[in-house]
Amino acid sequence: MAAIAKIRALVPAGNARPTPPIGPMLGQRGLKAIDFCKQFNEVTKKYEVDTPIPTIITPQPDRKFTFTCNMPPTSWLLKRAAKIEKGAAKPKHEIVGKVSLKHIYEIAKIKQKQENMKDFDLEGICKSIIATSSSIGIEVVP
Repeated sequence: MAAIAKIRALVPAGNARPTPPIGPMLGQRGLKAIDFCKQFNEVTKKYEVDTPIPTIITPQPDRKFTFTCNMPPTSWLLKRAAKIEKGAAKPKHEIVGKVSLKHIYEIAKIKQKQENMKDFDLEGICKSIIATSSSIGIEVVP
């Protein structure tokens, strides 16, 4: 039997609906979007509504599914901390916001809870977050 492809999606916390893009994405694989939405909204009710949650949905052969949720994207957390809507058009030449090292540390603590980051030390995660901040035009200040 062929392996079933995982579905990767950025789903708004507490606000998943069986409308596009979620409904058709799951429907074409024979999954009930309403069931996913109910379960997902229950799992993500601890987040602020509409926080983007990277989600991996694994369809099962019997039309059931499992899913895992990761922490919000680093760039989204940085933009929230800097109180900006979007990053810079030319990141290396334009500063659109600023965050403190304390913000970086707090974001690193959030990201360290993610399954694929749990083995990394906070310093390494902080360096990665600082690199991401410069790539979207956010300056890190002491």
